[in-house]
Amino acid sequence: MNDDLVAVLAAVGPRLRELRRRHGVTLTALSETTGIPISTLSRLESGHRRPGLELLLPLARAYRVPVDELIGAPAELDPRVYPQPFTRNGMTVVPLTRKPGGLQAFKHILPAGLTDGREPDPRSHEGYHWLYVLRGRLRVVLGDKDFILTEGEVAEFDTHLPHWFGNADEHPVEFLSILGPQGERVHIKARYRPGDPHPL
Repeated sequence: MNDDLVAVLAAVGPRLRELRRRHGVTLTALSETTGIPISTLSRLESGHRRPGLELLLPLARAYRVPVDELIGAPAELDPRVYPQPFTRNGMTVVPLTRKPGGLQAFKHILPAGLTDGREPDPRSHEGYHWLYVLRGRLRVVLGDKDFILTEGEVAEFDTHLPHWFGNADEHPVEFLSILGPQGERVHIKARYRPGDPHPL
């Protein structure tokens, strides 16, 4: 093995440790996200385990960075997010965060007519959800409630409550969502009240 390759491999462990610390993630949380045992992650970060693609690929997915950033990232990590959209049940989902664990932010795009003829199918899971409608009218079924959110409206709820989202009419809908672990809610630091000076 030539000296350049040895140097590159030796730098991967400290880089992974620094990346994890910058994201504020524990080895336990990272192990749950990637499926890589905690002991392997620890040995990888300490340089006692050689990094292979079978380890780097799930780590790159967890941090939402290219593999080459894990291997040869600059000293200052690029803070920009390069989202990798995916489609689920006809809806396009754009991840806006790359930190495994903790709060996760997404942009959702429901194309026109996506829910035509489909009955709501509410589901529940662990966590807490916050929604903000950017464009269109979003139909929300939440437990025994069925209502519509319009542009600029916000909803938040415990995801143990069965829930479902869909188009309220034939137009497309775009909304932001923040999903947090159970018990972790979005905290508003400042509130605007009528009569207060405008915040801008």
